This record gives sequence, C-alpha cells and structure tokens, in this order.
Amino acid sequence: MEIPRFIEQELIAHLEKEEITLLIGPRQAGKTTLLKDIAGKLEREGKNCLFFNLDIDADAQHFVTQQKLVDRITALTGGKRTYVFIDEVQRIENAGLFLKGIFDRKLVHKWIASGSGSLELKEKIAESLAGRKRNFLLYPVSIAEFLSYRLSIGISQCIPLLQTDALLEENMLFEYLQYGGYPRVITEQDPLEKRKILQEIFESYVERDLQSLLQIEKKRELITLLQLIAYRIGRLVNYQDLSNMSNLSVPTVKKYLWYCQKTFIIDEVLPYFSNKAKELTKTPQCYFVDLGFRNYLLDAFNVSEHAPDFSFLFQQLIFQLLQNRFANGISSIRYWRTQNQAEVDFVVQNGLTLLPVEVKAAPMRRPEITRSMRSFLDAYKPKEAWIINRQLKDTLLVDNTEVKFLPWYELLV
Repeated sequence: MEIPRFIEQELIAHLEKEEITLLIGPRQAGKTTLLKDIAGKLEREGKNCLFFNLDIDADAQHFVTQQKLVDRITALTGGKRTYVFIDEVQRIENAGLFLKGIFDRKLVHKWIASGSGSLELKEKIAESLAGRKRNFLLYPVSIAEFLSYRLSIGISQCIPLLQTDALLEENMLFEYLQYGGYPRVITEQDPLEKRKILQEIFESYVERDLQSLLQIEKKRELITLLQLIAYRIGRLVNYQDLSNMSNLSVPTVKKYLWYCQKTFIIDEVLPYFSNKAKELTKTPQCYFVDLGFRNYLLDAFNVSEHAPDFSFLFQQLIFQLLQNRFANGISSIRYWRTQNQAEVDFVVQNGLTLLPVEVKAAPMRRPEITRSMRSFLDAYKPKEAWIINRQLKDTLLVDNTEVKFLPWYELLV
C-alpha cells in the first residue's frame, strides 16, 4: 500500500484549470512520487503525459530556451493536448520568468511544476507567476496519512481503534513522534536506516538550500543554532541567548531563522494580544515542520512519556494537527502569554472568533481547567475552548464557554 496523500484529490481537480499547478514543499516530502502517481492515473485514462525531471541532464537540456522545450513537446506529442510535468523546476535559471513565458503562449497543454522549498521557488516564482498559478504545499506525511498507511484503513476508521486500544494509540503516537513524516523514513523498517535517511535529508538541506542561499561560511554555528531551536520547541525565542550560545550576531540569528521558515524547516508562532500593556507582543515560539528532523538534530530518538521533552513533542504534534484542521480558512494560530505568566498553548483566531487550545501530554483522569485557561476565558469569553489530551473526552460549561476535552485523534478528521 502506498502512503496516501490527502492533497492528491485537490491536485487532480486543479488539472482542468488553465493556471499552472505549482507543487512546492521541503526536500523529500514526496512531491516526485505524488506527481508520478497522478501522471500514471492520467495515462491509464488515455491522456497524454510528459514527465521532465530537471535533476536529469537528458531532461534538463530541453529547458535551455522556451522554444526548445515547446519544440520537444511538439515532437513527442504531435501538438496534442498534453499534461506536462516539470519536476525540480527550481533548476531552471529564472524559473518564474521561464514558466510565465511558456504560460503566456496560450498553448493547449496543461503545466504542472514542482520543486523543493528553495527561497527562489517560493518567493520569486510566485512573484513572476502572479495570476497564472495556484500553489499547493506538500509537507512531510501527516500523522493522519501515517495512520492510514500503517493501519491500511481510512482515517475515519482509525479513530475508533485508537479510542478502544490504548496500546495501539501509544505505539502509533510514539513512532510518529520519534521519526516524523518523511516518506522514506516511514517506509523503512530498520531504525538505524531511518536515522541514516534523516541524516541524508539534513545534510542535503543544509548544503543545497541554506548554504547556497546564504553563502554560509559558519556552518558549525548554523547547526548549533538549529540544535538550540530543536531543544526549545514550543518555548519563547530569546534571540540574545541564541546569539551568545551559537556565536552568531542577533541580526544573523534572526536572518537564519527567517530562511529556515522560508525553506520549510521551522514554523514561527506569534503571540496573540489585545492589551499591549499586559501581554508579550513580539517574542515568537518555534516548531519544526518534521519531528524526525528535529530529533535527528539532537540525536534524541528515545521517545517516552517520562522523557523530559515529551510534553513539547506532543505539543508540536497538536500544532501540526491544528494547522491541518484550519488550513483551508483564514484562521491564524497564535499563543497567549501575559506578563503574569498566564499562558495558553494555542489560540486559533478566525476574524473576531477565538478558540483557545491547551495541550496536556500527561494522562487526564477527570476534566480540570488550569488557572491560565480560566484567565483567558475570563478575559475574552470565547464560545468554545479545547483541552487536547491523550484519551479523555468530556465537556464542561464555564460561564458561557463550552470547554471540550478531546483526545488528540479527534482532530484527525
């Protein structure tokens, strides 16, 4: 069974649009595999497809000019409508302008392009193709996709199993927290090989994305900075402290972290505030896009409930689940923290509607609300609040707020 990628149906639906379908994401997240799978389905329907991989010299030679590419496609298809897949499109010099010129010729073909999360691909191509493309982001395999693959059933069928089988819930959760979601890591059975694959992904990222983009001379300092962030996921970023410990200036620390965001390695969570006098308004928190990548940085693969960082690993997972759940709206995810140290892990903001979310990695036997959550409820009076935990499902009414205690797997659907 192949790992199911839930974005596939969105991509297939967009193939009938005139816009360029642009699939971007981190290295080795499965973009090439996904596009080849879609091309195979189209060919089985009798449709013409061409697949160019620009990491292969024999394919790349046809992209010297736009006309040369058009001539090649015409020679292979006789000018019939064709789905043209271009993988690793960032290899083209001035890729955005190249695709813009191809698109503006109004040819009969449908263009599908993909590439890793280099800054040029994410920023410059998007700028050149304004109004001519739709972006699709492919991240490493989500825990929902992982469960569907591991258990060989649909995700809606996974939830009752996790609810009734505590050992299965623990095994699935811990495996994902341990090794993350890169497809090659998931399909590899040997733990040692999993770590070697993560090493390869890390080295490729540092050398091909960060070093080439930033012309980094202090590679060791960069790795130290990433390790410090890995150790502090879900905690406030102290730039001066990171500067002192990594031997990088504060501006350089901020610059490197910005690039790590743009290349799909970390996500920043900013604070939610309405009263600037009482709440911290500038300090972000950082999470990694993939937990396996994070654990490789620290050589920390022994995940257990008793590990000192388990609560932060679980919090990282809930952040990813919230991102997936609210991905198609205009919602933003923040954290809340006051100068009096009241803190709520996440606040999902959708217009004027607020949803506070607290994460509890330790077992919960009965519904309890922390002082920090009560402070938020008193201050903002939201209609609903969530306490995400391992197994407890319950509801409390606090004034006019419905507080739902939800097992993490309830967020999968």
